[in-house]
Amino acid sequence: MSIGSLLKRLDALGRRIEDIFLAAMLTTMILLAGWQIVQRNFIGGGMIWADELLRLLVLWLGLLGAMAASRDNRHVSIDLLMRFLPKKIKPPVRILLHLFTAVVCGMLAFYSLKFVQMEHEYQTKVLTGLPAWWFELILPIGFGMMSLRYLGHLRRTVYPLPEEVV
Repeated sequence: MSIGSLLKRLDALGRRIEDIFLAAMLTTMILLAGWQIVQRNFIGGGMIWADELLRLLVLWLGLLGAMAASRDNRHVSIDLLMRFLPKKIKPPVRILLHLFTAVVCGMLAFYSLKFVQMEHEYQTKVLTGLPAWWFELILPIGFGMMSLRYLGHLRRTVYPLPEEVV
């Protein structure tokens, strides 16, 4: 088995795991929110921790969704300029965009790691006593992963491997 085929298999496995995790998280959010509505309207009460958990799940779902979008370079972008640029200028602009996005995501990863370290230091608690930093780790991990993915897009734009050329 060649290194290229091994990397493709690992990429496919990673994509599958990401997609399953996203679907499970979204399903959990829908079921939990629905159960909260049923409890409040028909039973008369609710789970104290559920609203806080839903907020944390929104954070996780947002970052995991952004990571999934970044893996295929399908992030939200305003590419009106790219449509009107001459064909010769598009590759350098694309290179600059990938580099800029990688740097911004890298900076966000760095500063969100500092935030998580502060939360650990101050021993902030969520969900009736759990350390908040456990749930906030998605910030540096997500932004770090997106930064690496955009560096990969940059490499593929500058130096595509033979099997990447379409």
